[in-house]
Amino acid sequence: MNKKPLKILADENMPQVCEIFSEFGEVVLRSGREISAQDLVDVDVLLVRSITQVNQALIAGSAVKFVGTATIGTDHVDQPMLQKKGVGFSNAPGCNADAVVEYVLSAIFLLAEQQGFDPAERTYGIVGVGNVGGRLQRRLQALGFNVLLNDPPRALNEAGFVELDELVEKADFICLHTPLTRYEPFPTHHLFNSSLLQKLKANTVLLNAGRGPVIDNEALLDLGQKRADLTFVLDVWEFEPVVNPELAARCALVSPHIAGYSLDGKIRGTYMLYQALAEYLKYPVTKRLEDFLPVAELSEIKQDELSVLDIMRLVYDPRRDDRDLREIVTFPLEEQKLAFDQLRKNYPVRREFASLAVRASSDSEIVSALGFQIE
Repeated sequence: MNKKPLKILADENMPQVCEIFSEFGEVVLRSGREISAQDLVDVDVLLVRSITQVNQALIAGSAVKFVGTATIGTDHVDQPMLQKKGVGFSNAPGCNADAVVEYVLSAIFLLAEQQGFDPAERTYGIVGVGNVGGRLQRRLQALGFNVLLNDPPRALNEAGFVELDELVEKADFICLHTPLTRYEPFPTHHLFNSSLLQKLKANTVLLNAGRGPVIDNEALLDLGQKRADLTFVLDVWEFEPVVNPELAARCALVSPHIAGYSLDGKIRGTYMLYQALAEYLKYPVTKRLEDFLPVAELSEIKQDELSVLDIMRLVYDPRRDDRDLREIVTFPLEEQKLAFDQLRKNYPVRREFASLAVRASSDSEIVSALGFQIE
């Protein structure tokens, strides 16, 4: 491509996208769910998030030369089709991994308070040890927690992993962070099916902040209605933006697919696509990520009498997202779908733990292991 101004169509929920991509040309914003083939007729670059299905029907007849998704997952993009058409592609692996990890950590410590258990006495199972799962592993182990890992592709060439059945039988708190795949050799669609779910040990917490269809939601509801001892935490749903109200009611914590929705992660994702497009075009990278990350509204505190959970809540409190989603799950179907998207579109500013410096007088090792700055 020559260095003519480009027309860029971007999901309107990508923060700083106009500012970051302005040097390439005109940036036009659209709702991610409403992007259509007609919108792409004269577009050179398409920038999306997970709610836009990038397939033959969308791209056919367009002038698109590069597609970027500001997400870790790529199951919404037909990459073989793009490759066949000679269209450049990039995702943003790891952009919001820390935010998802902090969602999980917040859920762990909140449930510990509500259910009266010591997080350090639980065994944690991580299914899918990529960008998110790997970072979660490191933080849990930094806290001194016992962790089991399951990742069949990595286990082919690496040690330290267990079979899924073993993890399910031994873990007290299971965290799902796999991509969504339907094909051999390692399909994850309905990986947690009725048969596997029935093997959950007593009082297990099952948390999914990866992809909704990795758990058979109908089987999960059926199991939950039979076993009161189990705890479910769902940020993702098999048929989102539709959420089964019965399943939501059975969960201890729910949220509208926002585990990774930190401002830091969103801007990082946008910036990673900027770097990828610059490389594709053979343009120099002239901007820095730091130029687009604002100073947090709360950037420094003294611990004093605050508990570890209190400090976490100052940055992120999952109860807010739980409350907001529960308010809409009983709406009529079309209203619920619209409200689900609105919760994501109008999501309040949330920063990552590293944005807060803590002058700790106690628990400094725990606070540091969680990801906060220590002064």
